Amino acid sequence: MKVGQNIETGNAAWNFGGSVPDTFVDHIRHSVPLYAEGHDLTCQISDWFVSDRSTVYEIGVSTGELLKKLAVHNAHKPGAKFIGMDVEEAMTAKARAHCADVPNITILDEDARLYSFEKADLIVSYYTMQFIPPRDRQLLFDRIFEALNWGGAFIMFEKVRAPDARFQDIATGLYNEFKLSQGFDEKEIVGKTRSLKGILEPFSTAGNFDLFRRAGFQDVTTISKYICFEGFLAIK
Repeated sequence: MKVGQNIETGNAAWNFGGSVPDTFVDHIRHSVPLYAEGHDLTCQISDWFVSDRSTVYEIGVSTGELLKKLAVHNAHKPGAKFIGMDVEEAMTAKARAHCADVPNITILDEDARLYSFEKADLIVSYYTMQFIPPRDRQLLFDRIFEALNWGGAFIMFEKVRAPDARFQDIATGLYNEFKLSQGFDEKEIVGKTRSLKGILEPFSTAGNFDLFRRAGFQDVTTISKYICFEGFLAIK
């Protein structure tokens, strides 16, 4: 079934491989409200955390769009290192090509759940954590907290569930209207929803705050919110 931007998938079978990376950037920009604005916000927030000696990670680098923006934004700090990782090799291939002209970017074929992080001043997860199986999510939050230097930050953008059924109905309706306004048709919207069953598992805002706090983060705030899409900033 078609889900937009010439992407075809099956029921409960969404993945980021195959030909998905070819049109992924266009697809996600039309699917997620304030997608580009979230990139800009992440770059601006990095000013408070990235120094000339920093290591910066992006978990789920996809095609490298955000990581490259972060590196370019901080180009006046040439000693900073920017490391992106992804489990999907089709995505990392695109990311390496996209970031090839920025020498302090490294793209890894790695699973963040297993990777040995070096100490970092900033770690970013941009609509990635929602695809980590819930049974593994707390462990990854714990690893992120441990990887950060004291005073370092974790920026996470996620799709979130509403706090109760009525709000969830409203959020779902508003999001469907947004996707219609972006040119998706009804079959594509339903097809995408069906493809993500059991794969995209968002938590509520409260559920995400619980993950942060159990990992050890005490200072956490929302930095962006639009319907069911939210950005969080956590400082160690």
